[in-house]
Amino acid sequence: MVAFLCQQNLDTITEVVVYAKLPRGFLISTPVGDYNPDWAIAFKEGTVKHIYFVVETKGSMSSMDLREVEKTKIQCARKFFNEMNQHFSPENVKYDVVDSFDKLMEVVNQ
Repeated sequence: MVAFLCQQNLDTITEVVVYAKLPRGFLISTPVGDYNPDWAIAFKEGTVKHIYFVVETKGSMSSMDLREVEKTKIQCARKFFNEMNQHFSPENVKYDVVDSFDKLMEVVNQ
């Protein structure tokens, strides 16, 4: 339901140039297994702080609702994208976990 909510809103927001549900083959290796984030979103340059955004959508932001394996994979993904940004200039790939479209836009505009 969260993914549908985000997709529905992504279709109408003018700042979004393109978005895609990431394929199963887009994997980040972690110590607890491969991890596949949900979405990649590209925004119009100059409209938001981060041009590219990789997002994991969850039905709840409560860490108690996430299994320990999911929490570990998310922590590894954060580290992966932070390290990737250290090798590219400017830093324009952002990764985060959101539970709604409003939360996505809040994080993107930080």
